[in-house]
Amino acid sequence: MTAQDLPLGRHVDYPHEYDASLLFPIARTLGRGDIGIDDDALPFIGVDRWHAYELSWLDGHGKPHVGTATISVPATSPNLVESKSLKLYLNSFNATRFDSDEAVRERMAADLSAAAGAQVEVAFGLPPIDESADYAVIDCIDGLDVAIDDYGPPNASHLSADPAHVVSETLTSSLLKSNCPVTGQPDWARVVITYHGAKLDRAGLLRYLVSFRDHAEFHEQCVERIFSDLAAHAAPQRLSVEARYTRRGGLDINPWRATPGTAQPSAGRDERQ
Repeated sequence: MTAQDLPLGRHVDYPHEYDASLLFPIARTLGRGDIGIDDDALPFIGVDRWHAYELSWLDGHGKPHVGTATISVPATSPNLVESKSLKLYLNSFNATRFDSDEAVRERMAADLSAAAGAQVEVAFGLPPIDESADYAVIDCIDGLDVAIDDYGPPNASHLSADPAHVVSETLTSSLLKSNCPVTGQPDWARVVITYHGAKLDRAGLLRYLVSFRDHAEFHEQCVERIFSDLAAHAAPQRLSVEARYTRRGGLDINPWRATPGTAQPSAGRDERQ
């Protein structure tokens, strides 16, 4: 599927009334087939956590209300929701009256669940900026002194692991960048990789993450590709991959994929978000 196939790359008038049809679902199978993931036998569990910073509606008297929201879409849903369509959908609430704030939340949850094809959770508010002590013990690989000249497509041949050294560790990098396949705009993220298994070669991991730099793929698919490539080339017993993408259009997306049985990381936001 190319940007030309989607109505989202074209000029769209600002919505003046609530319109659930603005949501544009995209079948996850389209991206997973390219990665080699069988949608009927997913090798991971996960969720896509969205943060909506620009949300407004009118109460029964026509007075505007503003808020924020956290939206959780299960990785098992048949569809992901394209981000520009979500922005347009949320803007359609701006001039629409609702009897209560709860009616807004329920309407969003119902519409997003219908688009995704699975139960989507919506809660008002955002998680706090993450300042937990746990992040002090995460090893950032961005300071490695390595030469890099591979900026795409994603190159899993950079990945290697030493089976003679089995470790449990968490590595992070803020150098993940890819491009939106609809608009061509850059998407920036910090990725957090937690695993137990053969020790990853950190220089190779950094080269691999940078090789996404000119690649066009949705946030969710990038994270699933990273998970799949690490599983194939390092074979860890346990693996968790989370990416915290920076905000664009009043939204940020935080996909998380992990081996079954892994506890979901606590919800939080980065300073860059």
